[in-house]
Amino acid sequence: QLQASGGGLVQAGGSLRLSCAASGRTASNFVTGWFRRAPGKEREFVSAITWSGNITDYADSVKGRLTVSRDNAKNIVYLQMSDLKPEDTAVYYCAADVSFSEYIVRNSIPYDYWGQGTQVTVSS
Repeated sequence: QLQASGGGLVQAGGSLRLSCAASGRTASNFVTGWFRRAPGKEREFVSAITWSGNITDYADSVKGRLTVSRDNAKNIVYLQMSDLKPEDTAVYYCAADVSFSEYIVRNSIPYDYWGQGTQVTVSS
């Protein structure tokens, strides 16, 4: 199971840190991805990190503003979000791809387990 948290309301230019906690059979050897769905839009890839943490990937729209990291001892993946913009407003989901531990796929289909989502709202 995955549990996402840390969302909230923030002004443009502000920061938030999202967390994704894993438990159970999803707790080891998987890639963690972050996706988001804005109102009226399709779900899109935001970022991902491999199990080792050595490989990360970011959508162009968030590159330089978001940083993904993981603490495997705690089974938590973080998404540090800085310089937030109104267009970042969305429900953010974390997901686990258990097929690979060191290969990132941006397509959401291969991700097997999903958290419940956490709302991020950025006011202008």
